[in-house]
Parts: sequence; C-alpha cells; structure tokens
Amino acid sequence: MHINQENNNTSDCPGNGRKLRSGNLILVGMMGSGKTTVGRMLAKQLGKIFVDSDEEIIKRTGVTVPHIFDVEGEAGFRQREAAAIRELTGRDNLVLATGGGVVLDEKNRAMLQQNGVVVYLKASVHDLWQRTRHDRNRPLLQTDNPHAKLAELFQQRDPLYRQVSDIVVQSGKQSAHALMLHLAGEIETFKNNYHWKPL
Repeated sequence: MHINQENNNTSDCPGNGRKLRSGNLILVGMMGSGKTTVGRMLAKQLGKIFVDSDEEIIKRTGVTVPHIFDVEGEAGFRQREAAAIRELTGRDNLVLATGGGVVLDEKNRAMLQQNGVVVYLKASVHDLWQRTRHDRNRPLLQTDNPHAKLAELFQQRDPLYRQVSDIVVQSGKQSAHALMLHLAGEIETFKNNYHWKPL
C-alpha cells in the first residue's frame, strides 16, 4: 500500500479544490479486484453513499451488462459508462466503484482525478483469474482462455490505473474487512498530506 507520489503534487491542477471537497472516494482496478465488496464496506465505515457504476448502468437501461455488450458492443457500453461517470462524479460524499475499463477513456480519467480521491485496488492476474473464472457476467472473459485475456487486459490497463490513482493498494490474500480498514487509514494519511490551494 502506498501513496502514489506521481500524482501527489497536483496543487496547480484545474478543479483541484473539488478533489477533497467532494468527499468522494473512487475505486479503480481490474474486474475481480474487490472494488464492489470493499467499496460497500468502506462506505458503511465512513458514512458515505455507495454506488457501483455498472449497477447504475443496469438500473438506467433495465438490462444486464452482457446484454448491452451483445446488442451495442463494447463501444456502446463505453458510451453509457462515460455518461454515468460524468453524472456520478458530479455528486458528493460517494464511494464509487468503477468498471474495470473505465480508465480507457481519457475524459473519464480526468473526471475521476478531479472529483475524488482515487484508489487503485491492484491484484495479480492469478488472483483475478481465481475470483472471476466462474462468473458469466464478465463479457470480456467469455473466451477460450480467460487467464490470457486477463493478462492482456492487465498489461493494457495497469499503467492507466496507476496514472489516475492517488493511492495504490495491493488487494491480495487478506480479508475484505482487513483491506477496508487498511484503506481507510491510507485515505486519512493521504488527506492529511495532501496540499492544495483553491483557484
């Protein structure tokens, strides 16, 4: 677990005041990294509202994520995701669990960085595969070799997760509750060390 130093001197970024003022905590990471499970616990612990961006899309469309992929393709889903992220990041006091591919869009990355403290839940490809291999609700993993697909996605997305995150947390073998408590401490440390000046 560590504060992402690359993003820790952002005092001159536009919209920087909102990053902490919003009270938002935004979880990014691969599918199966624990964003939803840990996010729910974190919201309860900190008295915030929990929102999962994929669940929000399902609520808005009335259909499952695999169905959207079938009908509209990944590009159609990404458009819906971007619209959801725009709206959700405008709210306050959220713990927001994002979909694994949210960082592929540059505008999404900017929205996340400007509107909350971003936490990257990082897990190994092996752990991700163990957690997702029986899940039929992951359209990108419905292939002959889901392990290889996860490795490919990880290689593509890991640099983007690191780019947007303020805190990187290894989501390994510890319980979700232990991870949540560690994360709450890391967030507090980040806020105490974070220097920003209003525009």
